[in-house]
Amino acid sequence: MDWASVGGLLLALSGIVFGQMLEGGRFDSLVQPAAFCIVFIGTAGAVLLQSGVRNFIKGVRMLGWVVAPPAYDDGRLAQNVSMWSSTARRDGLLSLERFVDGIKDPYIAKGMMLIVDGIDSYKIRDILDADITSYERRERQAAKIWESAGGYSPTIGILGAVLGLIHVMENLTDPTKLGNGIAVAFVATVYGVGLANLVFLPIANKLKSIIGDEVHRREMLCDVFCSIANGDNARVLQERVGSYKH
Repeated sequence: MDWASVGGLLLALSGIVFGQMLEGGRFDSLVQPAAFCIVFIGTAGAVLLQSGVRNFIKGVRMLGWVVAPPAYDDGRLAQNVSMWSSTARRDGLLSLERFVDGIKDPYIAKGMMLIVDGIDSYKIRDILDADITSYERRERQAAKIWESAGGYSPTIGILGAVLGLIHVMENLTDPTKLGNGIAVAFVATVYGVGLANLVFLPIANKLKSIIGDEVHRREMLCDVFCSIANGDNARVLQERVGSYKH
């Protein structure tokens, strides 16, 4: 669990709420279902139109990474790399086949099978680099829905404000209805700007950071597989792995 993400969101929202209360406002004045529907549903529709169903669904599913990012055991991976290298040098590249069935990571399993199949290290790099490029493109397209939402929501918030003012103008002769229309007008703008800068854009940047870390890890593994295929000793592999550490 990434408590920094949870704490950051709560801190940002509480700052706005407490600031509103310190100025003499009430919390319930920020709760406007009509404004929320205009901004949230309108933004979701615009993003869906831009990204398509597949990327939209995948991007929504990636939301879980914000509070529970993919966890990797770097220490265990380093041990495995050392074991694979030693086994390949001692028993030959074909001996690595017995490790493949126990590997859950598809990228690692693919790299290991390329080694077992006797593929040249240069071709292994080409294949794995293409895999990394494809992975990064797919993941970034899905994560981009949150960046797009951050761009659309402020404008849709302004649209909600205009709709609220239209409602006000239609009821100028009935003062009892003016307050609700004005509230929707201003709160819609708050929702649009607030969701963009406190939720959507931070989520987009967090997901891009997580994707970048995974790409970094795969590039390191690509170097490891090429080194094993070349028969490099454990010291060389340790240097390659160490050069990728943050």
